[in-house]
Amino acid sequence: MSHGVSTLGVLGAGQMGGGIAQVAAVNGLNVKVFDNFPGTIDKCKATHKKSLAKFVEKAKITQADMDAALARITYVDAPDKLTGCDWLIEAVVEDAKVKKDLLTRLSAMYPDERVVLATNTSSISITDLATAAGTTAGRVVGMHFFNPVPLMQLVEVIPGLQTTPAVIDRTISLATALGKTPLRANDRAGFISNRVLMPMINEAFYAWMEGVAEPHAIDGIMKLGCNFPMGPLTLADFIGLDTCANIMNVLADGLNNERYRPCPLLKQLVTAGRTGVKGGHGVYPYPAK
Repeated sequence: MSHGVSTLGVLGAGQMGGGIAQVAAVNGLNVKVFDNFPGTIDKCKATHKKSLAKFVEKAKITQADMDAALARITYVDAPDKLTGCDWLIEAVVEDAKVKKDLLTRLSAMYPDERVVLATNTSSISITDLATAAGTTAGRVVGMHFFNPVPLMQLVEVIPGLQTTPAVIDRTISLATALGKTPLRANDRAGFISNRVLMPMINEAFYAWMEGVAEPHAIDGIMKLGCNFPMGPLTLADFIGLDTCANIMNVLADGLNNERYRPCPLLKQLVTAGRTGVKGGHGVYPYPAK
């Protein structure tokens, strides 16, 4: 089945949304990127130019490819300018209420059920989010990209209980057209990636808290002993310690099991403002360049 998309709307111009927009533009889709947080659109534009220039430098794409991709992207700072899209992907903060409010608004803006409303959530129930679309809940689907989007191959495709078979097929087709490998997971808290990854990260914090080893040793052992590209505590810093804690709480609530709650030390670091790379300090310090 064809995905039937010529113009993709992306809501959220941060790391994830910006990455999705770039990949779509490189693969021939027209893209509209929306964000109204001050400075985010300008930062997204600069990131696109810098990222694509690196691909040109490494001969992954040509300068003509880069120019064409940039020409396909339109940046908008108001929702009412997000018109003419065949498919919408939200990549806003990992908060169920924020996402549901947005999906309610989008379903009103785009009453045509052929316009798919996809969510890039990494852990929140698609079935729950889909209720925000009311009678058109069947067009809501999980389309979980991985960071950094231009480099990571996987897209987790997660249908909710209401998602129609046609929408699932179109989602798989679109992900493939974007050069990704779509793999399907069922709608359970954390899906597959975070259900497996986050408890491992959480256990690394417990090992540190309980004095089993210091962070550099925990990370080093997992890198050298398990062939991980980076240790779990370093990865947590890149993901964001606050995001890790939030996802652990989603797992605990969604699976009704307290063993998934975030480690007390992880919660303590977040309370102290140590959120990881983005905050300049997490498990490790990240001095300003």
